[in-house]
Amino acid sequence: MRWFVVIVGILLLAVVLDLGLIACAMLAVLGLMLVSRFVSRAWIENLEVTRECNRVEAEVGQTIAFVVTIENRGGIPIAWALVEDMLPRGAIVSRPPRIEVKGSRIAVAMLRPFGRKTLNYQIHFAMRGYYQVGPMVLETGDLFGLHRRFRVVTDPVYIIVYPKVVPLPGYDIASRRPIGEIRLTHRLFEDPTRISGVRAYQPGDSLNRIHWRATARTGVLHSKVYDASTIAGASIVLDFHRESYPARNEPGRSELAVTAAVALANAVALMGQPVGLVTNGRDAADRIRRRDEIARRDSGRAGRDAVRRRASMREDDDRLRPLVVPRGRGTEVFARIRETLARVELSDGLTFDRLLIEAEPRLPRDATVVAVLATVSPEAAVSLGRLRRQGFAVSAVLLAFDEVERIDATAPLIAEGIPVRALSDEEELYRFCELSLVTPL
Repeated sequence: MRWFVVIVGILLLAVVLDLGLIACAMLAVLGLMLVSRFVSRAWIENLEVTRECNRVEAEVGQTIAFVVTIENRGGIPIAWALVEDMLPRGAIVSRPPRIEVKGSRIAVAMLRPFGRKTLNYQIHFAMRGYYQVGPMVLETGDLFGLHRRFRVVTDPVYIIVYPKVVPLPGYDIASRRPIGEIRLTHRLFEDPTRISGVRAYQPGDSLNRIHWRATARTGVLHSKVYDASTIAGASIVLDFHRESYPARNEPGRSELAVTAAVALANAVALMGQPVGLVTNGRDAADRIRRRDEIARRDSGRAGRDAVRRRASMREDDDRLRPLVVPRGRGTEVFARIRETLARVELSDGLTFDRLLIEAEPRLPRDATVVAVLATVSPEAAVSLGRLRRQGFAVSAVLLAFDEVERIDATAPLIAEGIPVRALSDEEELYRFCELSLVTPL
């Protein structure tokens, strides 16, 4: 608009001063600008793009194929159009990269009237996560570069990549169980295979509880008394605060933390015991922009970088509530835990000690609290020790990459009476139940 006002002003001045040559030049420039504006707008409005993918869920190491179709819906040939399917930049530039693109997701197309072009590429997912693919950003303009138009098309696709499920051989009800056996303060579960005694029959006792031999011997109904089950499941508490994960070990340490949490949840679920999850990480799904928000912010004359920023997922991190999967049994609960851990991201919100304060009312006393920690601050150790003194059975899984880290992080936990197991890589996770358990004296 500014250049348009300048040209019109020069044209009027040339007419007033009877400068015919300059007036003709300004008329030519003005006509060229109007035609260029019309052509660039017509081209961007006639472009239509569709994207297809074969699935929206994947496992680590799998590949998903995408097919992008670019079509000219108008009767005017399009000299050039730049098409780019957006991908999360952080996932590409991280070391090692979280995703790898096979093929080209960017293309420059020349389309005849009602013509079309197809673009094929694949994305290999090397790490778990919640990834936004798209929307598509279109760019076109006149041949002289006077006008460029941008447009955001197609809805983004959100791909969830589930973390690995590492089996834990030896994880059973026996004494090798890493989180140990606990003494129940409330008799929530009884083991019908373990009879601890006999008592007089009480109204409401089921028939399978009646002790028939004692009844026949005494002539009075007696009922069996069972021992309480020593296994009441686990509540996994994952510390995913950003300060707990130094940049020099990322993303390796955070991925190991998620893998360890999934492995523990799977082991408890396979035993038929209840399991739950609490973490202070943020859910990547909270950062999704609404479709109307993207459309409202889109500007045809905005630069490509501005359009890309407006259409990508938000980076704000204002969550101050923990992510919670309530304790339960079965494959459905484990599937919810695995899905939550697939989307979890490092957060600047709740620290671990504040997380325990928020989560304490949700933690059942008859389930072992398993804390998955990358670092151990004095506040975190004191908070876990407070839970233990309140009657909770507490155990810790420490992610330490060298011996110095193990010693520094294990010491405050042992001082609080918390048994600890340390992991440094995925190979040790396979041997998790064989690792020595560091217990307080």
